[in-house]
Amino acid sequence: MAFLQAARPSFRGLTQFTTWGVFWLIVSVVSAALFFADGLDALVFAWQLPEYSHGPLIPVLSLLLFLRQLKSVPENPGPVRDRWLGVGVIVLSLAVAAVGKMANIPDVIIYATIIWVFGILLVSFGTKVGLAFWPPVLHLVYMLPLPDTLYYKMTNHLQLISSELGVWFLKIFNVPVYLQGNIIDLGVLQLHVADACSGLRYLFPILSFSYIFAVLYKGPTWHKAILLISAVPITILMNSVRIAVAGVIANTWGVDWLNGFTHFFEGWVIFIACIVLLFLLAWVMLRFQKQKMGLAEALDLETDGLGTQAARLRLVQPSAAMITGAAIAITALAAWQFVPERGGAAVERDSFAVFPRSLGEWSQVGPRELLDPAVEQTLRADDYHQITLRNPDASTDVGLFMAWYQDQTRGGVHSPEICLPATGWEIAWLERTDITEQMGTATPFNINRAIIERGTTRMMVYYWFQQGDRRVAWDLAAKFYLMVDGITTGATDGAIVRLTTLIGTDESDAEAEARLQSVLSELVDPLPRFIPEE
Repeated sequence: MAFLQAARPSFRGLTQFTTWGVFWLIVSVVSAALFFADGLDALVFAWQLPEYSHGPLIPVLSLLLFLRQLKSVPENPGPVRDRWLGVGVIVLSLAVAAVGKMANIPDVIIYATIIWVFGILLVSFGTKVGLAFWPPVLHLVYMLPLPDTLYYKMTNHLQLISSELGVWFLKIFNVPVYLQGNIIDLGVLQLHVADACSGLRYLFPILSFSYIFAVLYKGPTWHKAILLISAVPITILMNSVRIAVAGVIANTWGVDWLNGFTHFFEGWVIFIACIVLLFLLAWVMLRFQKQKMGLAEALDLETDGLGTQAARLRLVQPSAAMITGAAIAITALAAWQFVPERGGAAVERDSFAVFPRSLGEWSQVGPRELLDPAVEQTLRADDYHQITLRNPDASTDVGLFMAWYQDQTRGGVHSPEICLPATGWEIAWLERTDITEQMGTATPFNINRAIIERGTTRMMVYYWFQQGDRRVAWDLAAKFYLMVDGITTGATDGAIVRLTTLIGTDESDAEAEARLQSVLSELVDPLPRFIPEE
């Protein structure tokens, strides 16, 4: 009996905490999590990559920002009238997630999750109070993986800048160096894109840190803006310094010393150095303020009372808006069980292994060319074909490369605009053009025409992305059509086709292009056997 009496206060505290409001909040969270499950699985997978390994920390930091901000919001046990905007936001998040599920693109589902978080805050606190919590919600964006196309485009540009700065630093130290695309030639070794620019993997956590730094900073708004956007140039600068130091070490002490340096310097040294520069930038800006303030004073690092704010969960009210939001999520989850599975069926096609060895007057030279294992792993194609074609009447050969993907939702086609600089080529000229009239096809035929250079060597390139019966020049448009096809038909397959030929020193660009057009005219008819257009 004494034991029961002793246990009673604890039980009363538990029942006081588990109110009906908390119950409906839990129901909302669980039902939404089940609906967003595909996206959350993809998010956990992305967090295993070096570029996004900081991801698990982001929700924790966002929660801390939320609890800090909650300290400035007084408790309101009374009724809240303006909750229904939050229900609309929840409906929007579920609709966006449904689009992602139909298109079989997990990234879209992940983005919908953040919209839902904002919606549940608006329902819990009301519109007037809930809108003020946008900083911790926006911070959740830093846990998301970028779409592959945007990621590769962004990092490619940053890598080029980083490589050029690194070469500039090396020349200051009189180290002989030559830059080709993203390959830094030191004579004793070549730093390729993966080696020269892996320091950029710290860009995403530093962006997250600079965001938190700006939120906690009590200085002027323009200070906050500078601190926020400075993460990118600081990261590029430090990576350039890393490249330069690696070059000096290799040139002075030899390549053997470089491995130990790389493992040491690519770790926390770059990250910590970037953070130090961020603090230094804030300190410098504070020196020019009329009202003098120390850096410690300018940062609001108060953490007391966060547990008390977390305990305010018990004040969540079982409002009609909360119950409606939970009911909508449950309904969406139940209704989705009746939606038939989309995609996944193997597309009927012939393997590139039986691709004809002759295309009109053009014949294959030698066996099929295999990619380097590292390149093949990065490509992640389900089937690819790389050959050289020769015509006795042509002055130079033509290279043909094709890669086909059964499912592009977890990676997919890589644009030559991204891959070429990694092999030392620079794009001197590029245009997207419609050659439907020349090819005489029933559907639009859009391609990229480019001239690439490496040293004194020049090459003409044709390439396009095949998405169903569409021949698309722009990679972002190909991703858009991938989503459209995923929603309408469930198809997620696609391909890239590329033709290349060297431009002779004594010939015009038009003569080189005529060879590509000759091969292309012979390629159009057999291609649908290997890259289906339905």
